[in-house]
Amino acid sequence: MSTSVAPLWHSEQEGRWHAALAGYDAAIAAVPSGRLVEHDVWYRTELPALIASRTPRYVLHDEMVRITEWKMARGVWRAPNLVLVRSNTPDAVIEASRSAWEQIPHPTRPVTALVALKGVGAATASALLAVMAPAEYPFFDEDVAAQVPQLGTVAWTNGYYAKYAVALRERSAQLSAIFAQAFTPVMVERALWATRATARPTTP
Repeated sequence: MSTSVAPLWHSEQEGRWHAALAGYDAAIAAVPSGRLVEHDVWYRTELPALIASRTPRYVLHDEMVRITEWKMARGVWRAPNLVLVRSNTPDAVIEASRSAWEQIPHPTRPVTALVALKGVGAATASALLAVMAPAEYPFFDEDVAAQVPQLGTVAWTNGYYAKYAVALRERSAQLSAIFAQAFTPVMVERALWATRATARPTTP
């Protein structure tokens, strides 16, 4: 990204935001991870309908594992954490995710419910919440947090995530008003991530 262009976070140009969001697929495809494209398509297009079909809403064990794989493939792969996530019982995953759903839109309680699962931290919890309630909970991404003013050094805690989510909710509300159409926190997160991802130097 050219240094002569103001950071996307501060922009009120609808075209810039939509262009960044439109670049998300290409940014995903550029990540050197074998299954990220497949995981991302499933995460964005199939998982929301699966969860929405259940009352109350929850995820199954294999879905929680795949959400974790998506999150790691898009960021940093931590094999020991994935082993821990897989070690949760199917009943524990259903119970924790149902409890999280029932506590939406509280800023921290849904995250607390999910991090009770082995191997699940605030970022993995947010990956599920971003599907369950995209108007409330953006995915917690370090590269995105770095673009948000006054958040400070990233801390993988519920409290830091709560501040991050508030900032993205407020920005999404501002952009929705400016654009006269809904622009959710999840859309803000993906646009910012795509912009940051395409700005990274390519490894030879």
